[in-house]
Amino acid sequence: MHTLQTSFTDAGNRDSMACISYRNAKVERDENAYDPAEDSFLLADAVVEHTSDGSRVLEIGTGTGFVSAVLKANRDVDLVATEINPHASACAKSNGIEVIRTDMFAGIRKERLFDLIIFNPPYLPTSEEEKVPGWLNYAFDGGVDGRAAIRPFLKEARSYLAPGGTVLLLISSLTGIGEIRREMEGHGFLTEILSGIKCNFEELVVIKASMRMEGKKD
Repeated sequence: MHTLQTSFTDAGNRDSMACISYRNAKVERDENAYDPAEDSFLLADAVVEHTSDGSRVLEIGTGTGFVSAVLKANRDVDLVATEINPHASACAKSNGIEVIRTDMFAGIRKERLFDLIIFNPPYLPTSEEEKVPGWLNYAFDGGVDGRAAIRPFLKEARSYLAPGGTVLLLISSLTGIGEIRREMEGHGFLTEILSGIKCNFEELVVIKASMRMEGKKD
């Protein structure tokens, strides 16, 4: 596994700034949207490094639009994103991202296929007592095992991928990296870990999932 040493130098002091500058992108923040953190930077780095110019890209749950904005600032791509939180959706639009306010893939036409689908899901195992009030809960609440949003995502993702398309999924060791890889492979994907970092009490990794070609043995 190649580990990216994600640098936050360009981000400055995120707690005291109204926006974040990173890898040629300047992204406005919103107090009602998930504030880009270590997972966001790790995924943004991986996305830039593994996306080619001309790619058709879909980001699910874009939040402030940070990852998409960093990608657009570094690659010439055709990009659209979805976001369920109305505050985050408005913030992402202000950051120059084409956003459909919807839940996951709802609102994306089935005939619209993408070379890359990006997802930084709500992955924290969350009990009823741990839920966060308001729209921000959508950014954190992964259900009891942390996979509540990942399961429906995996069921639909293949339908929106062009031949040869890939998924980049950010996941935490709290959610079970091996378990998630097995679930992805059960949906017909070949998986590999592109990058990862140790972060306090967890490990964050970016999983690349490619569609297994029919009739091809591993």
